[in-house]
Amino acid sequence: MVNKDILYKRIERAQEYILILKDIRENLSLEDFKKDLIIQGSVERYLHLTIEALLDIGNHIIADEGLGKVEVYSDIAKILSLNKYINKEQEEIFVKIIGFRNILVHDYLSIDKDIVYEILENGLGDLEDILREFGKLL
Repeated sequence: MVNKDILYKRIERAQEYILILKDIRENLSLEDFKKDLIIQGSVERYLHLTIEALLDIGNHIIADEGLGKVEVYSDIAKILSLNKYINKEQEEIFVKIIGFRNILVHDYLSIDKDIVYEILENGLGDLEDILREFGKLL
């Protein structure tokens, strides 16, 4: 059985991060974003933390429910989809989110600021959708 306390804490924290990101994006142009290293770093970090929370939640669901073995992060999205915790479209989005996380963590020297800004402007809803699915377990 899924430990609801663990899920609740991580969902709540991810929601806080998304609210911070929404505050940052308020009246922020791409030009202003590219000029401000502090804002860039903040956006990258809060996106990273949000994604880590999603991965942590997914891992807990898989472990607590005995759904399989996670060898790479993309397995989390695939296993959750296979077991109907998220739908196929959400799986595909989650895999892309995980790929972006890997760039943030491992390929940080070549982060594309246009992509980060695009996610800030148009991708937060995808993160919220997956969080909502996880919230159904509470």
